[in-house]
Amino acid sequence: MDEKFVVNIGRQLGSGGREIGEKLAFRLGIEFYDKELINLASEESGLCREFFEKADEKASQGLIGGLFGMRFPFVSDGAIPLSNCLSNDALFKVQSDVIRKLASMKSCLFVGRCADYILRDHPRCVNVFISSTPADRIARLRHLHSISEEAAEEMMEKADKRRSAYYNYYSYKTWGAAATYHLCIDSSVLGIEGTVDFVETFVRKKLGME
Repeated sequence: MDEKFVVNIGRQLGSGGREIGEKLAFRLGIEFYDKELINLASEESGLCREFFEKADEKASQGLIGGLFGMRFPFVSDGAIPLSNCLSNDALFKVQSDVIRKLASMKSCLFVGRCADYILRDHPRCVNVFISSTPADRIARLRHLHSISEEAAEEMMEKADKRRSAYYNYYSYKTWGAAATYHLCIDSSVLGIEGTVDFVETFVRKKLGME
């Protein structure tokens, strides 16, 4: 029996989702991937990492730079066609291939980037969404970035809009909706450590790891 598994975490900005994911991955003894996927996708494709940074968790607006691309220009064996290499959709395809490749090799925890949808056929996966109250999110963002309450609110609203558009565009599902995930949890209720405890228990029960 294949014992490999994946945990996919969606999160609101300021909810502590990345920190929760990192701590959860450590407890489960599995690899953690968030921004690391940008480097891996760049290495895998031979494309400059700046392309992936600009397209990171952003729905396709046609093209980066506005010159080339088409919706889902799937890449066959060999080099990516030059005319498609700047398309957000092409970059999403490269990153999706990296996520699938990693999940086929070992147990992993992925943060964001539609990993739950990309790995929807994985036999052993747990999909979690981390939210938090606006007040807690703002306080966390102010602490992390040393910004005003107004700046934190603006950052939060823009990130939610961007992540929602990205997820809904590529997955055809609804970002943050309970029906999309196995578990949705408000990290402000239990705190970061308490949320890690709760999600770990849920993951172990769902995967029969106890």
